[in-house]
Amino acid sequence: MTKPNQPSANIQWGGRFSGGPADIMQEINASIGFDRKLWRQDVRGSLAHASMLAHVGVISAEDKVAIADGLAGIAAEIEAGTFAFTEALEDIHMNIEARLTDRIGEAGKRLHTARSRNDQVATDFRLWVRDAIDGLSAQITDVMLAMATRAAEFAAAPMPGFTHLQTAQPVTFGHHLLAYVEMLSRDRGRLADARARLNECPLGSAALAGTSFPIDRQMTASALGFDRPTANSLDAVSDRDFALEFLGAAAICAMHLSRFAEELVIWCSAPYRFVALSDAFTTGSSIMPQKRNPDAAELVRAKTGRITGSLVGLLTVMKGLPLAYAKDMQEDKEPVFDAAEALALCLAAIAGMARDLTPDLGRMAEFAGSGFATATDLADWLVRALKLPFREAHHVTGRLVARAEALGVDLAGLPLADMQAVEPRIDASVFAVLSVAASVGSRTSYGGTAPSNVAVQAARWLDALR
Repeated sequence: MTKPNQPSANIQWGGRFSGGPADIMQEINASIGFDRKLWRQDVRGSLAHASMLAHVGVISAEDKVAIADGLAGIAAEIEAGTFAFTEALEDIHMNIEARLTDRIGEAGKRLHTARSRNDQVATDFRLWVRDAIDGLSAQITDVMLAMATRAAEFAAAPMPGFTHLQTAQPVTFGHHLLAYVEMLSRDRGRLADARARLNECPLGSAALAGTSFPIDRQMTASALGFDRPTANSLDAVSDRDFALEFLGAAAICAMHLSRFAEELVIWCSAPYRFVALSDAFTTGSSIMPQKRNPDAAELVRAKTGRITGSLVGLLTVMKGLPLAYAKDMQEDKEPVFDAAEALALCLAAIAGMARDLTPDLGRMAEFAGSGFATATDLADWLVRALKLPFREAHHVTGRLVARAEALGVDLAGLPLADMQAVEPRIDASVFAVLSVAASVGSRTSYGGTAPSNVAVQAARWLDALR
């Protein structure tokens, strides 16, 4: 049974069908509720297709002009919010084509010559993902710039470095922030790689076998900014690797943002109090007036699950599909749209928090020396000064840590006599390596946390990003 005031069948393909779809069929089949996001890409693809058809003589120059004018008018309607989308026409492609025919008549019906919705949507979707990659890459660059700027500011500010969330060795806050700059650089690289691989144009592959019309696929590919046309029509209409690769890169990037968000949550907590976020990125409690909750960071952490879910969802959709196109692929767009929107929001939030946070440098420095954080420096001194094999030096240092723990002091506070009771050759020069400042300053190996290193790396990144 059809819905009132709607055609008994989709007028764009109704020649084969005399009856209309059941209500549930129309609802499950329609994608206009979400694929309307592709309208800009659909108009671009149609303009390129019409120009190519006119160039090879399949349609007239007059038809090409009419189509271009009609599509410009439709774009203006959609921009103004006056375009009447209808579920009866299923998707963005049919909605635009039907409106084009309404506006310009017979010329509008000629636009779909030598193409199918299969290659049309594959082209539109690649264009959309490409645009999304460009926007997200710019946002990643902004986050990197925010973190590199703060890294330069705090290149020499000591903080505890952790493994297993236990104090390990002192590092600097700048060094810690630059670790995320490196991660984000890889994220940006993955998106660039995905963009390069997706930059082939499916248009002209038609339904699955190509077309008998004398089309110029290189012309449409070039017009749309693609490097080349796809080489196999079956693969072109059924491939969604580009969407999966985009989601994979997005999921990894979101995971990195979530790790930083988790650290912000920890650092803002009362037991740590390493950093504070302003009112701009925190919320209060409905019952506890003292609370300042790092909700922006927590929501970044949570949205990572949505983005990862989008990747797993689309992998599951695609895993059992034979060649070529199947309607299952209609489920490809919503996870990509959702993931791109969520990642954009997460990147904006992280950039904002990176610029907003205020570190408590005194508390960070205090904790940097806790938990016998300079024990490795002591072991290294034993190797350098006393020529002990490192494994023996490790053992000696462990005994000294146990002695300091028993006395309730840190290694710098352990009396020399107690040290010599374990290793008689230790002398007073050992104390020069046991401070936090000496520890971080000594890590001068390439990539190490020495403030001089961090300052150089931060400057390198700032030069590259600006």
